[in-house]
Amino acid sequence: MFDPFLLLIGIVFMLIGFLVSSRLKSKFAHYSQERLTSGLSGKEVAERMLRESGIYDVKVVSVEGELTDHYNPLTKTVNLSNDVYHGRHVAAAAVSAHECGHAVQHATAYTWLTMRSKLVPAVQISSTIMNFLVIGMALLGAVMPRMGNTMLLIFIILQGILTLFSIITLPVEVDASKRALAWLNSAGITYGSEHEDAKDALKWAAYTYFVSALASITTLIYYIMRFIGNNRED
Repeated sequence: MFDPFLLLIGIVFMLIGFLVSSRLKSKFAHYSQERLTSGLSGKEVAERMLRESGIYDVKVVSVEGELTDHYNPLTKTVNLSNDVYHGRHVAAAAVSAHECGHAVQHATAYTWLTMRSKLVPAVQISSTIMNFLVIGMALLGAVMPRMGNTMLLIFIILQGILTLFSIITLPVEVDASKRALAWLNSAGITYGSEHEDAKDALKWAAYTYFVSALASITTLIYYIMRFIGNNRED
């Protein structure tokens, strides 16, 4: 009896996610047209922030794609998309500083980042197993209800791991943006309206993680309610 309502909520979150993602791309496209007064490229911003943060063992590299920017703690690399790496605009400064914020978190053993990193293997394994469970539940659920319910319980546990990961990701991303904006301001990389625009760009990037976390929580609740409903029918 919970299914219609929770499915509707799931659809709502999908729409919200799409709108936020579209808005984020629009914001970055707009701020990519706003040239930095400092004239620095994303690569130069990243290298300067790392150097001034006392980090000398992290490399700044260029990667293919759009909005593919990320920090890899295993290889100790700040990976910037081509436009951010070469760009001399507000969006490039905001993104490169944000990714360097993760490098600073790593160097200072920021608690939430450490927790998220430890969860990565479990998340990868959970995602793989869940793909098989979905198929199993579809094939066996109607024929062998008890087996289907057992697989559903395992699915809930694995979804719980994914949900925990998405929740832990929130403070990691918000903190990285705070570090980025504080440094951009103190280093004089962004001036006046440029700084406000950089803040706005990172705000919309953060919204995508909030929506993702809420969607994951909703999915978890949906399957828990489904599991409870199945047990009541038994």
